Amino acid sequence: MTKAEQQLVTWDLSELFLSLDDPKINQAITEAVDIAAKFEGKYRGKIAELSPKGVLECLQKVEAFSKKISNVGLYASLAFAANMTLPAAQALNDRVDKLSAKLDIQLAFYHLELSALLKDKPHFISDPVLANYKHLLERVYRHVEHNLSEIEEQLIIEKDQFGVNAWEELQSKWLNTRVFDIEVMGKQKSYSYGEASGLLHHPDRATRQAANHVIYTLLGKDGEVFSSALRNICNDWVAMSRRRKHKTPMNDSLISNDTEQEIIDNLLISMEKGAKSYRRYLKLKAKLMDLPVLENYDLTAPIPGASELKFTFKQAQNLITRAYERFDPDYAIGVKEMFTKHHIDAAPRFGKRNGAFCASHYNGKSAYILQSYNGTLSDVFTLAHELGHATHDWYMARSQTPLNTNVPSIVAETASIFGELLLSDLLLAEAKTDAERRAVLCLILDEAGLAAFQVTARVWFEQALYTSIEQGEFLDYNTICKHWTTARNRIFGKAVHWQPEMSAEWTMKPHYYMANYRFYNYPYIYAQMFVYTLYQQYLTEGKQFTPKLKKTLSAGSSLSPIDLAQILQLNPKTPNFWNNGLKTFENLTKTLEKTI
Repeated sequence: MTKAEQQLVTWDLSELFLSLDDPKINQAITEAVDIAAKFEGKYRGKIAELSPKGVLECLQKVEAFSKKISNVGLYASLAFAANMTLPAAQALNDRVDKLSAKLDIQLAFYHLELSALLKDKPHFISDPVLANYKHLLERVYRHVEHNLSEIEEQLIIEKDQFGVNAWEELQSKWLNTRVFDIEVMGKQKSYSYGEASGLLHHPDRATRQAANHVIYTLLGKDGEVFSSALRNICNDWVAMSRRRKHKTPMNDSLISNDTEQEIIDNLLISMEKGAKSYRRYLKLKAKLMDLPVLENYDLTAPIPGASELKFTFKQAQNLITRAYERFDPDYAIGVKEMFTKHHIDAAPRFGKRNGAFCASHYNGKSAYILQSYNGTLSDVFTLAHELGHATHDWYMARSQTPLNTNVPSIVAETASIFGELLLSDLLLAEAKTDAERRAVLCLILDEAGLAAFQVTARVWFEQALYTSIEQGEFLDYNTICKHWTTARNRIFGKAVHWQPEMSAEWTMKPHYYMANYRFYNYPYIYAQMFVYTLYQQYLTEGKQFTPKLKKTLSAGSSLSPIDLAQILQLNPKTPNFWNNGLKTFENLTKTLEKTI
């Protein structure tokens, strides 16, 4: 990406605030603090006595507060993610974090009193006056037995602010302020993490190998720092889970994701049985690359003949827009707006947060996307994925009030993975040679393998961490590495040869360090297999499927994942449900075989 193009693909945050020192930031903070104070004055100690109409008014005031504070929080987090080394961005992000903690403490009574009300009067959940918030109240009710006293909840917020939150920040800052010296095509250069990670997909095998070696060797050297962060985050979670009377460390995640243990158990069982399909693909890819076995740095590598597939950002924009329009012209409206409003930051640079994300902007009925775009086919698919999130936000924000946009992760990935498949269809339809088709199919299978099979290993890894803690085992660097490689090998078997430094791979996964958000990974498996299943439905139904998907996305969190699935005529509670998604993976592998 040229410097001129990089300037075109940095986001414009002026819709939120004009700059880090915009006086409107202070004004918005003052107004939010005032709303919170008035809310507390009106409702503290009184929610349990409210009528259904009173509860309705209370929830609407919560939404008004949310809308007022959301722009400040969004702007601070986006500015910080764009450049973590900028002192003004660091200062604002820290200020807003402290403000959020203070407001959370002040308003902790709201959740507790609403829970107490529902515990005493569960019939309120089905009251017609509260129809818009029925499923929200059902979700609140699931938390009732796990709530603590107000003072305990306040203390937890306070200790998290400079405890697990700080460990999370440490991992992210370490990763995104390192410089990696890597030899590329015979020339030694220094790279930020975002730039260096882009080399992991480089067509030159020696470059991939060098990038892998440099990145993970450097991570491993500071392994004790990362293990300290992860060990303390996990131990903190075990203590909190016990205090909240959760039966397992995963239970809180199940409630947050609006799902059930049996559904997730069936999913993981299916994935372990289906791992042979993934290994079959990996052996096929090794054959395509003329290798006896894949090395770990070949896992997401382009196959021979695909190295010429490079895309400018403008070409990626055109491809993705056409892919979404091909499904339905209206379905691409949200995508187009993301480009015209300049809500995408795609330029790689030092200090920028690694990875990619889409942040919802409810007040603007839009979203913001951050990515380090390096012009690869993989980058195009990442952009199509994040624009799927933006499309979900576009439909949801126009149909739901703020409290009904708290979509659980198992649902949040629906539109994004669907967007990847829409792009896949377009690229396969327009491929001019078998070599191009193979390149696209391998990327699809690589990404699906990562999101479904490799992530299954990450769930087992996280489960192993908590089992270790429960058994009194100390989670030092080597122990954590052992759990990582053991879980990894359950999926890959002998289909991949791993370099020694890859035992440190877990250190760069931000999901494990996210404060108070454990078991981040299984929702991605759920979503991947769910979307692979619904995509077959789309291919069968054609245009009749389109309004069903729009209705599903528009519903936000106003319905449970099971009810959303029923709109699409699917039922994840069926024990063998996940096998349908695995069949899609198998069919893609067979299609690849036919091109050889």
